[in-house]
Amino acid sequence: MNLHRKGRTALVLALVAVVAMAFRVSWNALRDIAGAVGADDTAATLYPFVVDGLMALALIATLVLAGKDRTFALRVLGTYTIASLVLNYVHGLVPELHGRSVDWGRLADWDPANWALVLLATSLPVGSIYFGSDLVAKVLHHRPAPIDTPTANAEESTQTERNRSSSDLPVSTSVPNTPNVTELPRPVTVGFLKSSLPAKPPPSIESAPTAQVERRAVAAESTRPRRATGRVPDVARTPRPKRTADELLAEARTATADWSDERLTAEGIRREVRTSPANARTLRDTLRSERGLQVA
Repeated sequence: MNLHRKGRTALVLALVAVVAMAFRVSWNALRDIAGAVGADDTAATLYPFVVDGLMALALIATLVLAGKDRTFALRVLGTYTIASLVLNYVHGLVPELHGRSVDWGRLADWDPANWALVLLATSLPVGSIYFGSDLVAKVLHHRPAPIDTPTANAEESTQTERNRSSSDLPVSTSVPNTPNVTELPRPVTVGFLKSSLPAKPPPSIESAPTAQVERRAVAAESTRPRRATGRVPDVARTPRPKRTADELLAEARTATADWSDERLTAEGIRREVRTSPANARTLRDTLRSERGLQVA
């Protein structure tokens, strides 16, 4: 690991050295071009920093920004690279520029080419002010996109398990509902009362309490809510429409049309379109790629 870090450090230092030497070569040509278009000694010395310095700034912005902002930084980098190349090429074609013996404002013999070169050389400092300020503002206001971590994925899976319906639970055995019926003792007839009472059958004491207990048992059976046990048959389930990948993507586009880039996460999409975590992550990557954002 330490050797790998040393190799990267050496590579960065070598790159800085090559860029510094290339800047010194380009600095000579850009300084002579600036003097030819009317800049004094101080302005001519600072002119290469305006052109090649903005190229370095645009390169750093390209590494930081993403999406449309990164495309803008690449265009600025390409434009100023081509402009610096053209001016260095003109400096090599016109030997008089080396000794500053060329006429003031004269970079080419053909007038249209001379006007274009003078316009290019004089507009680069103004463009550096505008594009440099814009790139710095974009870098300062840039917020990196959130990255899904394993912890977030675990929370999504836990939430999905909580939202499972009772029909998806494991099969369990049903518990029989047996009424608690207690048999009352038989009545006992006392001897002296038996002789004095008329000869008619005594009232059945057993029938009334027994019937009452049976009625209570039936009422308990009918009013007691039965616990949902066992797996619900497929015929009794509410059919769930299965959406295709294109239908899910169209629904996700409609639901997230007014969302910001920071809100475009897998969890938000899963709750909005009611789909699985895996489908939500696929939809998130597709929508972020359509917006030109970096796919996590």
